[in-house]
Amino acid sequence: MSVDDKPFQSELDKAREYARAVCADKGEDAPECAAAWDVVEEMQAEISHQHQIPKKSNFDQYLEENPEAPEARMYED
Repeated sequence: MSVDDKPFQSELDKAREYARAVCADKGEDAPECAAAWDVVEEMQAEISHQHQIPKKSNFDQYLEENPEAPEARMYED
């Protein structure tokens, strides 16, 4: 887990606690229980997705947007 993941991980932990509390209060078969766990699953999927997509640097983004820029030239040895 990177430093940037800590706030999101904290929110995920809160969502899990909330889901457990809702299910304990309303029952395992309650729609509110299912909805609370759906939120947890969506958050986990987002964390997984964020780890799969490497973030592009500002320079890489610039090169994609400006392929004719001198910085985008490739030189062979």
